[in-house]
Amino acid sequence: MTITAAADGSALGNPGPAGWAWYIDEEHWAAGGWPHATNNRGELTAVLELFRATAHTGEDLHVLCDSQYVINCITKWMPGWKRKGWRKADGAPVLNVDLLRELDAAIEGREYRFEWVKGHVGHVLNEAADARARAVAEAYRAKRDIPTGPGFGAGAPEPPELAAAELDAVTGDDNGSPTADESGADESGAEEGGAEETDPTDAVLDADDALFTLEPDLHEVTVLLTDEEWARLTAQARSAGVSVEELVRSRIGA
Repeated sequence: MTITAAADGSALGNPGPAGWAWYIDEEHWAAGGWPHATNNRGELTAVLELFRATAHTGEDLHVLCDSQYVINCITKWMPGWKRKGWRKADGAPVLNVDLLRELDAAIEGREYRFEWVKGHVGHVLNEAADARARAVAEAYRAKRDIPTGPGFGAGAPEPPELAAAELDAVTGDDNGSPTADESGADESGAEEGGAEETDPTDAVLDADDALFTLEPDLHEVTVLLTDEEWARLTAQARSAGVSVEELVRSRIGA
């Protein structure tokens, strides 16, 4: 038997009041969140709590997820990050490493597969998870009781409080479609002894891991770069002693 479930996260303001949720059916779902967190932490926590809640079943998991960031973290990038001591190809620390370590432990020994689904197109399970994650974020914003759901029959531990450094991290919009950087590159880099590839989770305005937080009078622009273009951009930023965001803003006169 395979359990099919959707997992999703939501952050109002990103970072801001945030929620996570996984959903199987009306009798089996759970949600939670924080007063202040990022969307990516919500997305990762939803998957983590799904694995935890179903661990006692021994069943395979089919996880529906609208975040390419989460899918790639688990299915492509984590082995390389672990080899590098949980650092990316450029040596920078991996964001959300606490959750990724817990996910690494939670998936061990489980049979699972991920399926990317586009958000907000009427997919029943995805919409149900999204609605519950957003309801938690809205409840935190309004200081109302948090709708946590019935769970799966075995309680999962409450996610840990965020460290101050995590609260400052800005990682992505609420539901992004895959970009060339996300779907076409492996953040773990090449196999041992080979040349490392660039880190797609650093990409400018990556749909699920954006470096910019949208403000009311700003506009979002998605830029798709080849690996070679991204490598040149990051090298120029390091040479100038600035972040990629600062470099891009300086190029457009912001």
